[in-house]
Amino acid sequence: MAKYTVAVAGATGYAGGEALRILAAHPNFEVTCVAGHSSVGDRLGKHMPHIPQLADLVVEDTTPEVLNGHDVIILALPHGASGALGSELDPDAVVVDLGADHRLEERSAWDEFYGGDFYEHWTYGMPELITGTTADGLYIRQREALPGSKRIAGPGCNVTATTLALQPGVAQGLIEPKDIVADLVVGYSGAGKNLKRANLLAAEAFGSALPYSVGGTHRHIPEILQNLAHAAGREADAADEFTLGFTPILAPMARGILASVSAKLTDKALGMSDAEIRQAWLDAYAGQDFMVMLPEGVMPATANIIGSNAAHMQVVVDHKASRLLAFAAIDNLNRGTAGQAVQSLNVALGLPEDAGLTKIGVAP
Repeated sequence: MAKYTVAVAGATGYAGGEALRILAAHPNFEVTCVAGHSSVGDRLGKHMPHIPQLADLVVEDTTPEVLNGHDVIILALPHGASGALGSELDPDAVVVDLGADHRLEERSAWDEFYGGDFYEHWTYGMPELITGTTADGLYIRQREALPGSKRIAGPGCNVTATTLALQPGVAQGLIEPKDIVADLVVGYSGAGKNLKRANLLAAEAFGSALPYSVGGTHRHIPEILQNLAHAAGREADAADEFTLGFTPILAPMARGILASVSAKLTDKALGMSDAEIRQAWLDAYAGQDFMVMLPEGVMPATANIIGSNAAHMQVVVDHKASRLLAFAAIDNLNRGTAGQAVQSLNVALGLPEDAGLTKIGVAP
C-alpha cells in the first residue's frame, strides 16, 4: 500500500485540525510534521486532544525548510500567507492550499475582493464541479483535471455549498443567470479560531443569529460566480454574466452550513414538470458518491452531515414566484474544507477517491 508523508501548516487552527483528524485515520497518509505560528514548541496534544495518535508531535515554525521534504504539504493559512510561501515549496511535493490565494482565475476579481499580491491559479479542488458537457450530453467535471496535479486550491466552504446546490440548474439552462440569491446559515467555526470580534464570545453568540459581510462584500462571491460560469461551460471571464445576492448568517452552532439558493426559472424550465426539473439534479449527481439528493419533500439539515464529506441537497419549484429553490447542507470544516481537500488529494495521487473519508454523519 502506498504511503505518503504529510506536513500540515496551520495545524492548530480549525481547518488544519480537521485535516489532521481525517489524515490520522487515512490508510495512505502519515502525518510527520505539524507547523504553526504562536503555538511553535507546543505538543500538538495541547491544542488537538481529540487526535491522540498525533499528540506527541511538536509544532514547528512555518518555514519552507520545515515543510519541504514531505510528499504532501497542506497549507491551512490566512490568505496572503500561503501564496507567499507556495513559491518556496518543493515542486515535487503535492501542495494543497486550504486558503484563498490560488482559487481565483481573474486578477480583477482578486483585486476587488482581497487586494495585495495576486498568485497564480492552482488546479481547483472540487471534483464534482461541472465544467461543461460533451457532444453527447455527458458532464465534464473538475475531477478530470486533478490526476497528477502538484498544486491544488481548496474551495471556500460557502462556495462549496452554494455551487453544489445550484450548478445542475446552471448546466441545464434552467435558471436565469441574473438575480441569483443565496442566503447561508453558517456555524461559528467558519469564522476561524482566533477571537476577532466581540460577537464571537459565547455570551453574545448563543441564542443569536448575525449576518456578516453583507451588501456584496463577502470574499467568496467571485469564486462562486467563477464556478457558475464553468458550470455553464464557460471560462472564468464569463462570471460577470451572473449576479449574486449573497448573505451569510452566523448561527449558534459549531459546524455546518445550510445554503438556500434561489433563481428565476428560464422559459425552458417553465415548460418542464417539477419531476423533470428534479431529475436534472438526480442526473447531475448520479455516481457522485458524496452527493446525496434527499427524497422528495425531505429537506437538508446540518445535524445530518456533521463530521462527513457528504453534501445533502434538495430542489423545489416555487410556481407563484417562478423561482427555483436549491438547498445544500454541508459540514464547513469537512466537505467545505479539509474533507474536500483530502478527496482531491486522493484523486491527484491515484488513490480511491473515498479513502479516509465518510458520508456518514454524527447524529444527534
